[in-house]
Amino acid sequence: MKTGLGATMARAGRRLLSSLPALFGVLVFTFLLMRVLPGDPAVFFASGPNAGKEEIEQIRKQMGLDKSVPEQLVFYLSDIGRGNLGRSMMTGQPVLKDLRERLPASLELTFTALLIALIFAVPLGVVAALRPGSAVDHGVRLFCALGVCVPTFVSGLLLIYVFYYLLGLAPDPTGRIDVFTSLPPSRTGFLSIDFLLAGDVEGWWAACKQLILPAVSMALFVIAPLARITRASMLVSLGSDFVRTARSVGLSWHKVVVTYALRNAILPVITIAGIVFSTMLGANVLVEKVFSWPGVASYALDALLSSDYAPVQGFVLLMASLFVLVNLVVDICYGIADPRVSIG
Repeated sequence: MKTGLGATMARAGRRLLSSLPALFGVLVFTFLLMRVLPGDPAVFFASGPNAGKEEIEQIRKQMGLDKSVPEQLVFYLSDIGRGNLGRSMMTGQPVLKDLRERLPASLELTFTALLIALIFAVPLGVVAALRPGSAVDHGVRLFCALGVCVPTFVSGLLLIYVFYYLLGLAPDPTGRIDVFTSLPPSRTGFLSIDFLLAGDVEGWWAACKQLILPAVSMALFVIAPLARITRASMLVSLGSDFVRTARSVGLSWHKVVVTYALRNAILPVITIAGIVFSTMLGANVLVEKVFSWPGVASYALDALLSSDYAPVQGFVLLMASLFVLVNLVVDICYGIADPRVSIG
């Protein structure tokens, strides 16, 4: 009988297999949804409504739109099975190549924003739980409410106005790196890491300066749910019998809070962090647009506006796959944080 990490990985594998029907459903639903949206992509890519019929029909044939919807679906699923996500009419490149080039930018932005959010949210939630009903608690709850109410594009524009326009502390919000900095050899796709691997400290600092404002814009919006769940979990944990027992045997308050209360309260935080990460990755399109960040979300939005089917379908499949993987990672982290938890 498998125990420990082996059992956890075996259950994770079964969980992955059970998610395949859901991914298939996402594929079919997205395909059908794109076909019922108004507008003819062949007209859009044929230089507008004044294009000739022959040109439009040629593009329709090139995009496979001359076939019936069931035939298109069969060909699409066949291509997916071979790892072919189609070709983007906007860029002229395979969708898989476009997503591969843009995904590291989105992941770097999302990971950084989530890290910033956790660094601030967990201490805020713990402090608020340790002093419930106090001015600190009310201040944290007010800050969380403001974070949820302010949209990411509004906070992004405010940050640009203050730190770039007024103070001049931030660089131009025009992408991942300024035009005067040479790119490092691509190893991970994360510029902040690639610059370090190349030993280019100035380039690393330039990449970090470009990253800070968009990451903070995203972090401000997700600090609220993370801080709230941390506060609620800590309140439950601090009122538990094991905490009272630990205090009664004379353990220091710091050890009781960190070793016992926080470790038991961290499980819901891990769950929310996984959900928040998946949401941020797909919903950061406004931040990417405000800061001209070349990520997959802005790429999918441009494709949607131009009725370019293949990139949108590829983006949705990518997000669904990442959501499944993130859930598996969360389940494994559950087992690490508390071995009593089963993901079966």
